[in-house]
Amino acid sequence: MENWTDEQLVKSYLKGQEACLEMLLQRHMPGMFNFVFKYTHNQSEAEDVTQEAFVKIWKNLKKFNPKYKFKTWAYTIAKNTALDSLKKKGFTALTNDDKTEDVALSKALVSPDPLPEQLMMSIDDAGMVNRAMQKLPPKYRQVIDLYYHGQFNFREIAGMLKESINTIKTRHRRAVIHLKKEISGK
Repeated sequence: MENWTDEQLVKSYLKGQEACLEMLLQRHMPGMFNFVFKYTHNQSEAEDVTQEAFVKIWKNLKKFNPKYKFKTWAYTIAKNTALDSLKKKGFTALTNDDKTEDVALSKALVSPDPLPEQLMMSIDDAGMVNRAMQKLPPKYRQVIDLYYHGQFNFREIAGMLKESINTIKTRHRRAVIHLKKEISGK
């Protein structure tokens, strides 16, 4: 079972193999907690939201469409649960005010300098990277977190955030430029 895909685990769970749900929990709980924590910035709240998200996932497993990736579906539920929790506490969600970002601008921003991920690999001080990440606008930080920490591709991120893939690519590119400037001190 450990080598099974998430989709195979869901299918087997729905056929009565209870252990498959436990495998999904073990596989995704740590990453989902980290993902939710980036919204809540509070460990206790992140634990509660992650648990609530998994309950929603469990209750809706019959609705899961196996032609899509389980991880994308599950993290979308976690994101929505985190945003709902923030709204209940009086916080507002990230705004999507740049849906009409210009893709041409993104292409014009391409630089021959090393990419931030290459710079990050060569930096010993993780604190510097964290400080640089905190200076990013939330919509850029969100894309970077999903791409590098959540290991989602641009299409999956676009689906989760309900944005066009070009908007996500533009945000990624702009975040990369911000990080590069911040880390290199330029």
